[in-house]
Amino acid sequence: MEHLAPIVLIGGEKLDLAALFMIVLTSIVAFVLARLAIRNLSVENPGKLQNFMEWVVEFVSNIIGMATDFKRGKVYLSLGLTLIMYIFIGNMLGLPFNIITEAHHGHATFLGMELFMDGEEEAHFAWWKSPTADAAVTMALALTVIVISHIQGFRHNRKHYLKHYFQPWPFFFPINLIETIAKPLTLGLRLFGNIYAGEVMIGVIMGMGFVGIPALLIWQGFSIFVGAIQAFVFTMLTMVYIGQASIHEEDH
Repeated sequence: MEHLAPIVLIGGEKLDLAALFMIVLTSIVAFVLARLAIRNLSVENPGKLQNFMEWVVEFVSNIIGMATDFKRGKVYLSLGLTLIMYIFIGNMLGLPFNIITEAHHGHATFLGMELFMDGEEEAHFAWWKSPTADAAVTMALALTVIVISHIQGFRHNRKHYLKHYFQPWPFFFPINLIETIAKPLTLGLRLFGNIYAGEVMIGVIMGMGFVGIPALLIWQGFSIFVGAIQAFVFTMLTMVYIGQASIHEEDH
């Protein structure tokens, strides 16, 4: 049976309780790790978590350096760190296990709220998943960073930002506008597609029973690699887009 998202109707709007819960959990995990990494900072005897966080900072700094001029782009280091940590942690949360509840007779509630069963008499609700396996979450992340890039471009490099819509010729304006609109779509859907497909595959393998255990271990290892790559790609493209809009020499 297909697993449904635990959706409730509030004010006529559908809210995915599992997605909301996992968004909050991912935020908490990322915050706690960051706080633990800087709790006992030491120059002479740094701990393992501090060393790891220093490596992450250096890694994101290199991403910014590859995407644009680091001297001018280093102000976005905090944004890059937040993105890569949040997305990687979110990608990993759906790998270890799943939490499924059953509902019968076309009725299910959670804390007094009616769950949307899509007309089914019986349903299985999936409560544990990667938040990045939800298109709404990845599109929200993509729209956020794209809006930031446009705001920063208009604030810090207005002449180039407005001019690039009409380059190399004015009649290219519609094409450049379509490219601008497509950026959040490709950025968000790429992340969603890779993580969602990975979790679907895990469900398929788990349905194979005992014989699927070796394949499950291999696939989860591969999923960790994919999750790390997708966090890197999302962060890299974010810095590229911000650099293109706001950190661009006027004589280029």
